[in-house]
Amino acid sequence: MNRYKKLWIGFIAVLVGSFAVLGYYGSEIYRQAPPIPAQVITTSGKVLFTGQDIKDGQNVWQSIGGQEIGSVWGHGAYVAPDWTADWLHKEATYMLNKWANEAKGSTFDKLDEETQAMLKARLQKEIRQNTYDPQTGNLTISALRAEAIAEVSKHYTGLFTNDPGLAEYRDAYAIAINTIKDPERMRQMNTFFFWATWACVTNRPGSTISYTNNWPAEKLVANEPTSDLIIWTGFSVIVLLAGVGLLAYYYASTKEEELDHAELPKKDPLLGLQPTPSMRATLKYFWVVTALIVVQVILGAVTAHYGVEGEAFYGIPLAEWLPYSISRTWHVQLAIFWIATSWLATGLFIAPAVSGYEPKFQRIGVNFLFIALLIIVVGSLAGQWFGVMQKLGFVENFWLGHQGYEYVDIGRFWQIFLLIGLFLWLFLMGRAIYPAFKNQAENRHLLAMFLISSVAIASFYAAGLMWGQQTNLAIAEYWRWWVVHLWVEGFFEVFATVVIAFLFVRMGLLRTKIATPTVLFSTIIFLFGGIIGTFHHLYFSGTPTSVLALGATFSALEVVPLVLIGFEAYHNLTLSRATEWIKAYKWPIYCFVAVAFWNLVGAGIFGFLINPPIALYYMQGLNTTPVHGHTALFGVYGILGIGLMLFVLKGLAARNVWQNGVISFAFWSINIGLALMVLISVLPIGLLQTLASVEHGLWYARSMEFMQTPTMEILRWLRVIGDTIFAAGTLALAWFVIGLKTGWSLERETDISPDNFPKIKRSQQYSKV
Repeated sequence: MNRYKKLWIGFIAVLVGSFAVLGYYGSEIYRQAPPIPAQVITTSGKVLFTGQDIKDGQNVWQSIGGQEIGSVWGHGAYVAPDWTADWLHKEATYMLNKWANEAKGSTFDKLDEETQAMLKARLQKEIRQNTYDPQTGNLTISALRAEAIAEVSKHYTGLFTNDPGLAEYRDAYAIAINTIKDPERMRQMNTFFFWATWACVTNRPGSTISYTNNWPAEKLVANEPTSDLIIWTGFSVIVLLAGVGLLAYYYASTKEEELDHAELPKKDPLLGLQPTPSMRATLKYFWVVTALIVVQVILGAVTAHYGVEGEAFYGIPLAEWLPYSISRTWHVQLAIFWIATSWLATGLFIAPAVSGYEPKFQRIGVNFLFIALLIIVVGSLAGQWFGVMQKLGFVENFWLGHQGYEYVDIGRFWQIFLLIGLFLWLFLMGRAIYPAFKNQAENRHLLAMFLISSVAIASFYAAGLMWGQQTNLAIAEYWRWWVVHLWVEGFFEVFATVVIAFLFVRMGLLRTKIATPTVLFSTIIFLFGGIIGTFHHLYFSGTPTSVLALGATFSALEVVPLVLIGFEAYHNLTLSRATEWIKAYKWPIYCFVAVAFWNLVGAGIFGFLINPPIALYYMQGLNTTPVHGHTALFGVYGILGIGLMLFVLKGLAARNVWQNGVISFAFWSINIGLALMVLISVLPIGLLQTLASVEHGLWYARSMEFMQTPTMEILRWLRVIGDTIFAAGTLALAWFVIGLKTGWSLERETDISPDNFPKIKRSQQYSKV
C-alpha cells in the first residue's frame, strides 16, 4: 500500500473535491434556473397562457422526439432549426417590422441605418427587461409582443401539422406532416418554445446578461458574447498549455521501463485457458453487439439521408412510418446499447479469468442479465416509436415512451429496469472477482480500481432518475450531463483502462508494478478535469456565470492527457509486434491503437475545437458538434468496444487461428470511412455554418435558406463516400464474427496447452485451492 499511497490519496482527493464542486454549483443551478411563470399576461391583464401550459408544452416537445428533432438551447439534432434561436429571430423581426410599418410604412430591412438603430434600441429595451414578478409569479409582456407570439405560433403550428405552404420547410427540416396531431398539444408546445426563448433574451435579475449568458448570437436583440466568455476562453488556453507542460515533465521524469523481449512469454498464455460456463455464456452478448452495430449503421445512413430528402428515402415515403426523430433516436440509442453491452460482457468474461474462480449459478446470472438487456432494448425502442407517433399520453410517454433528452431518451420505466440490470451486473462481477483479493496481493490495487469503476458504472446511471416529468429544463440538463459525461465518458473510460491493463498483465505483456501506478495516475488526471469539466456542456443552458468559468477551466484540462496519447499508441503498437504469438492478437491491439488516435483527434482536437466558451458560443448546435460526437463516441468508445469484443472472442477460442483478410478490411474501412465522413462532409458543413453564425446569427446558420444552398447540398451528398466505406467495414466485421462460428474466418486449430496458465476453479472446488 505504501508504494501506491500517494496515488490513492490523490485519487480520493480528486473524487471528493470534484464532486463537492459539482454538487455545490448544481445547487446554484437549481436556485438560479430560469423561472416558469404562473401566468403570462399582457399589460392590460389578459392571460395568454399558464405555467402548466408551458410544462405540458415541454412534454409535447419531448413526445415528438425533443432533442432528436431540432434543438433547444443548442442541444439536440442538426437538420431542423434550433427552435429558441429561430423563435427569437422571428419574434424580434415581427416586432421591428410592425414598428417600421407604423413609422415609415415599410419593412425594417428597408429603413435607413439611423431608424433601424433607433428601433433596435427600442426592441432591446422591451424584450431584454425582466418583467417576471417573483411575488405573483406572473410574467407581463406588451400587447405587441403578444401579437408576435401569436404570429410565430401560427407559423410553427403550420410547420408541425399540415400547412401546404410550409411543405418545403418540412422537407428541409425532415419534419413529417402532422407530426403533432392535436391542436391543443400544438398550442402547448408553442408556449414552451416561447418560455425557452424568453430565457435566452431576458436579463437575469440585477444583471445585463440573459439566463443563457446571451446565447444565441442575435444582433437584433443585443445578444452578443459577454466579457466572461472572452476572459475564460483565454484562461482555458493558458490552463491547457500549463497542463501539457506539467504532464510532459512528469513523463520525462518518470520514464517507463523498456519492453524486455526476453521476459515475454514464449507461448500464448491464453492457449491453456479453459473458459468457464459463465465466460462461454458471454458469447451471445457479442452476437447481439454485432447485430446492433449493423442496425445502428443502417439507421445512421437513413438519418443522414433525411438531410437531403427530408420525408423520404430515395422516393420511398419512409417518414410516414419511421420519421427522422425516430431514426436518429434509435441510431444514437443503439450506439449506447451496443457499446455498453460489449464493455459489460467483457467485464463478465474477465472477472473469472482474473480471479480464477467461478461462483455457483454464475452462468444463470449471466444468461438472465442477457434476457433482461434484450427486453430493455426492444421495449424501449418500441416505446419511443409509440411516443413519437403521438399514441401515448404525457404520463405514459414519460414512463414508457420518449423522454426527448438526447442519449437518455428511453422512458423512465426502462431507465429503472436498466439500472437494476446494471446492479445485477455489478453483483455478478463482484462475486466473481472478490476471491482474488485474498490470493492476488500483487494485483490487489488493480482489482480495487476494477471494482470501484464497476460500482461507478452501476450507480452513476441513477443520475438519469433525478429529473421528473415536468422538471425545469435547466435542471434536467444538469442531470442529463451527469449521465452522458460522467457515466459514458467518465467511469466507463476508467473501467476500460483497468480492463485493458488486466488483459495485458494476464498475457504477460505488462507487469503489475507498471500497470498499477499507470492506471491510478491516468485515472487521477482524467477525472481531475473530467468531473468538473461536465460544466462545459452547460455554458448556455440556463446556468449562472460561475458554471461557465469552471467548465472552461476544467474542460481544458480534459484535453491534457490526450495530448500525449501517442505514447499509449506507440506502446500498444510495439506490443503487437513484440513476439510471434502476439500477432494472433493483432486486430484487438490495433483497435486499441485506433482508440488512442481517435482519442487525440476526436476527443482532443475536435473536442477542444468547440469547448472554449467563445468558440462554443457560435458553434453550439452546429455540425461541428457531431464532428466531435462521431469521432469520440464511435472512434473512441465504439472502436474500443469492438477491440474488447475481439479480445474476448479470441480468448474464448485461443487455439483458433484467424484469417486476416476480412477483419483487416473491416478495421481499415471503419477507420478510413469515419475519417472521410467527417473531413469531407460534416466538418466543412460545420465550419461554413460557424461563419454564418458569426456573421448573421445561429438562426441563419440553421435555416433552410442557408442549409439548402447548392454548396451545402453538395457537401451533404459527399458524406455518401465516407458512409459507404464505413458501412462496408461494419458489414465485413459482422461477416467475420459470424465466420468465427461457421469457420470461414478461421485457418486452422492447434492444440498447444501451456502449463503456466491455471485452470479456473469452479465454486465447489474453490475451498480446496
